[in-house]
Amino acid sequence: MDYYEVLQIKSSASAQEIKQAYRRLAKKYHPDSQEKTSNHEDIIKINAAYEVLGDHKNRRTYDQQITNQLNNSLRYRQSKSEYATEYYQYKRRSHQAQEKSQLDWLEEVYSPITRLVEKIIKPLDEEIEELSADPFDDDLMLTFIGYLENCHQHYEQAKRILKSQPNPKRYAGVAANLYYCLNHISDGIEDLERFTLNYDEEYLHTGRELFNLAIEILLEVSY
Repeated sequence: MDYYEVLQIKSSASAQEIKQAYRRLAKKYHPDSQEKTSNHEDIIKINAAYEVLGDHKNRRTYDQQITNQLNNSLRYRQSKSEYATEYYQYKRRSHQAQEKSQLDWLEEVYSPITRLVEKIIKPLDEEIEELSADPFDDDLMLTFIGYLENCHQHYEQAKRILKSQPNPKRYAGVAANLYYCLNHISDGIEDLERFTLNYDEEYLHTGRELFNLAIEILLEVSY
């Protein structure tokens, strides 16, 4: 949910313009008004937007959050593209590298990645439950964003581990599943981040489903 869109104003609007927009929309949508447009859900959104944008400190924090999320999203997409390129280059080089022993690969690559995946996925339901108390609460949202930042770190670490060694031929299928698992996690994090920008619960649902798919792929691994 974009608070500026809710109040039908530009992000450069002055404090006076914000107040005027709020009064106009509150009158139009308030359930106690005589207007045909009165709507309880709309007035909740309008009040939430004004609570943030109508306060200088809250607005500054909100604007910074949007800027940070947009920058993070751009860097994240670039990182994904670079990762895909690096991964396929690694696959071409892997036949030239000396193959690690099978046991070492399981201990040094597979096991650490599965632990990192668990750290990403396991807390999700609890994080969503806590956030659902009030998605518009700044402290709750910042806590959720902190969780996503941790997910980023675990995901990046898992990528590095996966690329750190050529997988034994016997475990080519296991390595492929790890790769696809991390891809789903990557896409899931991206959708969860979109939720923090617009509060559209569809992104929250999609992110959770992608994480579930990642787990299913990981459970398909057999060696």
